[in-house]
Amino acid sequence: MAMTADGKIATANRAVHSFGSQRDLAHLYELRATADAVMCGARTVKISETILGNGGEKFRKRRLKSGLAEYPLRIIVSGSGSIDPVANIFQKRFSPIVILTTERASARKLAQLSKLADHVKICGETEINFPSVLRWLRKQFGVKRLLCEGGGELNDALFRADLVDEIHLTVCPKIFGGRTASTFADGLGCQRLTDATNFELTSLKRENGELFTVLSKCKNG
Repeated sequence: MAMTADGKIATANRAVHSFGSQRDLAHLYELRATADAVMCGARTVKISETILGNGGEKFRKRRLKSGLAEYPLRIIVSGSGSIDPVANIFQKRFSPIVILTTERASARKLAQLSKLADHVKICGETEINFPSVLRWLRKQFGVKRLLCEGGGELNDALFRADLVDEIHLTVCPKIFGGRTASTFADGLGCQRLTDATNFELTSLKRENGELFTVLSKCKNG
């Protein structure tokens, strides 16, 4: 994830959602080249117009050299099943697309999604059961390393489920402000300090005015 110095990942009106440097984008592709699957929330997929590809020939070769498939498995998350059917990701059929949703999705939406994706999986009544999802992805597709690219609500759900091992966070020297602007972790959040997920800073590098950080989950939680 890339965020501003005040923790925002988009402006309040979502008009600006991509503001990192080319080096930050390259770092994203470097991470994708290590992952069996890449996951995004439905809103992020629509706004960013991402197709969750491999980043091009250079990174395709890296994947093949390390024994991974040519392209990552692509996963879209929407608890309500509200996904733009004309999003860019559905126009590029180079690797399977998996949609994760819940019983909140109507029969009409499920029928529509089944025409768009290779797999549509209902993963809970009102919220997605991510521990169960990860076990299913491992069994069904052999996913051992999953890269999540946001947005904030999806990140928050993974933190609350205690499923994040490592964070790659680029801090950009900008301030967006706005109480409704998306942050790195939105959603329900934690109510007590004891509920917070604890990480330790394991890497810090400054490059062209941006801070590239890596945080690893503390062994004691």
